[in-house]
Amino acid sequence: MKPPSSMQTSEFDSSDEEPVEDEQTPIQISWLPLSRVNCSQFLGLCALPGCKFKDVRRNIQKDTEELKSYGIQDIFVFCTRGELSKYRVPNLLDLYHQYGIITHHHPIPDGGTPDITSCCEIMEELEICLKNNRKTLIHSCLSPLIPV
Repeated sequence: MKPPSSMQTSEFDSSDEEPVEDEQTPIQISWLPLSRVNCSQFLGLCALPGCKFKDVRRNIQKDTEELKSYGIQDIFVFCTRGELSKYRVPNLLDLYHQYGIITHHHPIPDGGTPDITSCCEIMEELEICLKNNRKTLIHSCLSPLIPV
């Protein structure tokens, strides 16, 4: 006996997998001035592009296109690969690469902290980006927007 058409794709469909319209508002980027540390650059901070979790429904393609149109050249990603899957953007790092955005992936489990060696690596890479006047953005999994 053939299952009903609504059950063919998965017998375990859950309500969070129901098709819901993606968010249509532009991705919000807060720009942090770095003048307090003698740097003329700004550092972009935003939530996870393409995130689909609870009531958040971002469109990964649209968000990535917007980041590229803002001139973002480097993105620091602190999510683990497992977290990227959890928030339904498992191919985000590959997508950044396809758009020519350099990705600095330093996975830090949600709620965790990096060790001193990782902190130094992140700071060195960030310093190089900023000294070379590269438009740089940081996001973690569900980072809140920081008002500037």
